[in-house]
Amino acid sequence: MQSLRSLSLWMDQLDEPLCARPALRHDLDLDVCIIGAGYTGLWTAYYLKRQAPQLNIAIIEANIAGFGASGRNGGWLMGNVLGEDRLLASLSPQQRRASIDLLHGIPDEVHRVLQREAIDCDYRKGGVLYCAARYPEQERSLRAYLDDLYRQGMSEDDYRWLRPEQLDLHVRMSNAYGAIYSPHTATVQPAKLVRGLARAVEALGVTIYENTPAIDWEPGAVRTPLARIGCHWVVPAVEGYAASLPPLGKHQIPVQSLLVATEPLPASAWAQIGLAEGQAFSESSRQVTYGQRTADDRLVFGARGGYRFGGRLREDFNLQAHEIELRRYLFSDLFPQLKHARITHSWGGNLGMARRFRPHMLCDRQRGIALAGGYGGEGVGATNLGGRTLAALILNQHNALTAQPWVLDNRPISSLASWPREPCRWLGYNAIIQSFVHEDRTLANAASPPWRRRLASGLADFMEGFMH
Repeated sequence: MQSLRSLSLWMDQLDEPLCARPALRHDLDLDVCIIGAGYTGLWTAYYLKRQAPQLNIAIIEANIAGFGASGRNGGWLMGNVLGEDRLLASLSPQQRRASIDLLHGIPDEVHRVLQREAIDCDYRKGGVLYCAARYPEQERSLRAYLDDLYRQGMSEDDYRWLRPEQLDLHVRMSNAYGAIYSPHTATVQPAKLVRGLARAVEALGVTIYENTPAIDWEPGAVRTPLARIGCHWVVPAVEGYAASLPPLGKHQIPVQSLLVATEPLPASAWAQIGLAEGQAFSESSRQVTYGQRTADDRLVFGARGGYRFGGRLREDFNLQAHEIELRRYLFSDLFPQLKHARITHSWGGNLGMARRFRPHMLCDRQRGIALAGGYGGEGVGATNLGGRTLAALILNQHNALTAQPWVLDNRPISSLASWPREPCRWLGYNAIIQSFVHEDRTLANAASPPWRRRLASGLADFMEGFMH
């Protein structure tokens, strides 16, 4: 079995023993049974117990808190949800602005909890930089995206264009064309956050049982290897592991994201690069890259991985040489001085992708089921919103949280869109990803003729539209 500390840089950095809490060995009768001690499950328990301390709540976890994506991600705490432009499109300007403000408030809400519960997870709200730094087409696409944001009701206080000399005040990248800057993102040490949340909910009276997988579930009941749980509400908070709890796997598939971390870099290197305030950054290709400067001065850099036939989870995240070198190639294009930096950690995780890339927060009142997921790699922040929203739905509250277009109240799980069957799912997903890889290689090659560049981007545009 893989050492828990080797799961990620973040788990390796913890200064606590990674010992599992006791497993569940006796039957339980609960108000709320939460399956999964990741961010969604822990945030849901936290907000429920804060508002209704009389509730009897327990969390069961197949491994330990932080084993899944919550302990392995890139540490971006974003004030967004995936696809919010499509989700908010039908709202009035006033409603849209209120929803935008709710989303943008996520990092500050998390910070309030961190202060209240004394959770130290290296929180820094330095904003995020979406950079055009590898080929000129990125500048055109980013400027078009910024125009679209303004049409949706955003302002320069939310997103603004940085010219190269302005971008240099945040980060200095090779041959940058400019960037979009938003203040509505923080960076964190993800494992410290999830482990701190676990201790916080325990202090509120929630019991966490680790090494306790759910082997079967239905409304009002969850079965584990050694016990049966009866409950009024079931909250399956499993995200990338949805296939382990049928029928969730039809609606949410696991895809992988892979990361590397350098050794701590000297002050002279960071004087050349910047990122002094904990800014998150990405270069604007469709391969979905992301990075941050850690509190101990490493560069953490990731890019989306792939999808496995049949929605199989990837269990082995000992990255192969070509997976590591792709990420080195991408960050070295941005920071040539790091081309030979020593990479000390490489890892990855499974994340949940909903059909049509639409995150959801669903409540089936008749069957006593509440779930949130489909965050698509933006879950560090979206899970906080999900936990608050599920708590409000379970407590039958009607407020700004429950009125959002991603909320499906009094709806069955079957109302979620389903992914097509194999092999269509595998063929379609990988065709899309390959179109993105082809576009990136073509555009990154300065010798590619204009017709080839237009063709590669046109194909990628078509495939991206097909995804939705």
